[in-house]
Amino acid sequence: MRKFESDLIGAAGLLPYEQSLQLFTAMWKEGVMLGVLPPDDPLAGLDVDIRVARILNACLTKSSPG
Repeated sequence: MRKFESDLIGAAGLLPYEQSLQLFTAMWKEGVMLGVLPPDDPLAGLDVDIRVARILNACLTKSSPG
């Protein structure tokens, strides 16, 4: 997926806001049709995301030249 994104950005440059919104909307609709969106509990896993973000931010702070 990252290679696809990199190739897409490299070939066309960054997408304009309107095009990005259309792409997001289409992917959201596909997720709804597949039954995976919206999530049953939108806050599920948020605690893990916050913990990971804190760890990454701490690592970035410690590794920055200061």
